[in-house]
Amino acid sequence: MGDIFREIDEELRQERFERLWKRYGKIIIGAAVAVVLIVGGYKFWEYYSLKQKEKSSVQYWSALQLLNDGKTEDAAALFGSLVKNGTSGYGVLAKFQRIAILADKGDVLSAIAMYDEISGDSNINETLRDAATINSVALGLDQEGVQKPVLEKKLKKILNKKGAWESSARELMGLISIKFGDVQMAQKHFKKISDDSTAPQSMRLRASQVLAAINR
Repeated sequence: MGDIFREIDEELRQERFERLWKRYGKIIIGAAVAVVLIVGGYKFWEYYSLKQKEKSSVQYWSALQLLNDGKTEDAAALFGSLVKNGTSGYGVLAKFQRIAILADKGDVLSAIAMYDEISGDSNINETLRDAATINSVALGLDQEGVQKPVLEKKLKKILNKKGAWESSARELMGLISIKFGDVQMAQKHFKKISDDSTAPQSMRLRASQVLAAINR
């Protein structure tokens, strides 16, 4: 008789996690990618713009304008040219944009592979490498057959240091725990975000909402 109740309890718990995943999974993944792209399009440019040549700057912003105008193919071609021939800073930024276009077209596996390539390139600024890791995990989390240890391994190197992407990495770790049914670990990660006064307010609010849903 006890086995029956345990099975029912497990089924109810699984349904709850599935609801949490549907409710918050896409939001957090979308937020992670959106933040990276916003930073990639502005903050990183601000950092590199002091050091880069005018030609690459003009090409990069021309490509962004084409993208904003819906001319995706033309933008991708110009970003691709910058990746190959542009100065180092704008070349990396262009690669981020090109990967995003690939992901939007549905070629997620290629996008993940390219993010991982950036993450492993020691010649690239560490903040940019961490941004690529965040994007890689955010995209990989929703892929069929994804393995929990693979995702966690990518994020742990960010969590083991204080940096710009620590809260984003922890949020994704919490979401990984939800996806794979580890309620205690999910609570731990989201509570840490909720209690962190240095984390973005929007992220702290999401963490509180997820915790409330988990604890019901």
